[in-house]
Amino acid sequence: MRVYLPATVSMLRTLNASGELAAISGTAFALTPALRESYATGGDEELEYAAMNDAARASLRLLHAEAEADPGTLMRRAVVSADVDGAKLRPDLDHSVVRLAGPVPLKAVAAIHFDTSEAEDAVRAAVAVIDAADLGDPDAEFTLGDAEDHELAWYAVQELPFLLELL
Repeated sequence: MRVYLPATVSMLRTLNASGELAAISGTAFALTPALRESYATGGDEELEYAAMNDAARASLRLLHAEAEADPGTLMRRAVVSADVDGAKLRPDLDHSVVRLAGPVPLKAVAAIHFDTSEAEDAVRAAVAVIDAADLGDPDAEFTLGDAEDHELAWYAVQELPFLLELL
């Protein structure tokens, strides 16, 4: 199953150094039957994109937690796509949520999706209001949308060390 793991730069550094990525609480996102049922139309590619966007939004929450501990946290969303076995559906949490059996090895990673530097200001603003957006604040949702308007850049797994070196 193709899954999308929300991440941060520090998590990408761990993936690069240790050769595996442990999703927070084992949580990832995927094209699940519940996600498919929640959309009236759309092919697999569009629904995979929706799952990846759910992971990118979760990356904002991870950035929020990191920024509280380290105000110097680089404000860029990251999503790691990987092909894994044993993911369990979690429709009680959301349509696209799955729980992973364990850490994802680097050899299972298909690609890295990462914000460009142009997104940093919008991501920083979204991180500041993510909780308010979750509670339905329309202004916060608008700010979140500004960050989500930035497309994540695609990187091959082999490019990860170079990507991190350039940050």
